[in-house]
Amino acid sequence: MVPLGIYLDNAATSFPKPEPVCRAVEAHLRAVSASLSRGTHRGTVQVEQLFLETRGLLGELFNVPPEHINRIVFTSSATEALNTAVFGLLRPGDHVITSGLEHNALWRPLKKLERLGIIELSVIPCPEGLPLDPEDLACALRENTALVAVMHASNVTGAIQPIPAIGQLCREAGVPLLVDAAQTAGTHPIDVQGWNISLLAFTGHKGLLGPQGTGGLYIAPGLEVEPLKYGGTGSASLAAEMPTWLPDRFEAGTQNGPGIAGLKAALEFIRREGVEKIRRREVELAARLQAGLSQIPDVKVYGPDDPAEKVPIVSCNVGGVDSEEVAYVLDEAYDIQVRAGLHCAPQAHRSLGTLEQGTVRFSVGYFNTPEQIDAVLNAVESIARG
Repeated sequence: MVPLGIYLDNAATSFPKPEPVCRAVEAHLRAVSASLSRGTHRGTVQVEQLFLETRGLLGELFNVPPEHINRIVFTSSATEALNTAVFGLLRPGDHVITSGLEHNALWRPLKKLERLGIIELSVIPCPEGLPLDPEDLACALRENTALVAVMHASNVTGAIQPIPAIGQLCREAGVPLLVDAAQTAGTHPIDVQGWNISLLAFTGHKGLLGPQGTGGLYIAPGLEVEPLKYGGTGSASLAAEMPTWLPDRFEAGTQNGPGIAGLKAALEFIRREGVEKIRRREVELAARLQAGLSQIPDVKVYGPDDPAEKVPIVSCNVGGVDSEEVAYVLDEAYDIQVRAGLHCAPQAHRSLGTLEQGTVRFSVGYFNTPEQIDAVLNAVESIARG
């Protein structure tokens, strides 16, 4: 494979991975590779310990009480986690509130249930790709509201939603809150207890710096959620139904041992570095990029003006040039990798008025450098000059 140049597509998948992550995946494949809960030999015992320790690290990161870490269930992605929450919790006649920024990972499951006539769906507008207004959400609450489901941060504009305020509204109304933390887990503080988050969906391959094919869902005590998948768990094998206890109830099939080994190593790296340090560096780089892009004629930057109100995503357009064309030139002529188009979030682009053009999305990661940001600015300036 050809090595990547200046990689600014971390909102899709973070790169590069910390070296301990790569070593952990290889070591698992070479030395263990047993299956979770499938036997009692020492290989399976080692895998049991691996999964338990990884849940513990996630619990520390999200402020899940130690006695509830088994309520963090592993999935293949944030998409699977969101589908588990939506299809497992909602029932006929339920009302759901979401925002106008959502990724298709949440939007499509909700729209599917709406088309089937199972739920009513209210969408809080987010003009210009900015966060929703909690007052608008408060006005949308009904007696039959069964769920508020929102992303923590937009994967298009980077706008951070006011989850603590939303959580307080949900607490007062007695409504569960589902948060899509795909863009914030690992790079932004998350407090499921303090913010009253009932369901937290996350992926391992973005800010958590782990391998693809990893993710999870935290389910707060007291919530009755049906599994999305049914099958073998290595426990209660005689029963025709899924186990009632967590995490087994939601972890049917052979689990991704090498992926979880890599995720554990990534979480240990994040714990050593510190979330605040990671966020500070990424925000500084994103601020440098946003300020520079804003000074280039014909370049329009979208989303919040203050980089501190965003995750390190900067979306822009260069005049009327199609975003995909700009991304192609950046890759082919300057060896800069970015994402262009609609980013699987058409609702956000409707809010921005960019459905036809899309946007060029630069998403900064912990391993980017100021020199790379300056090279990107020079490249965009050259493209803008034509």
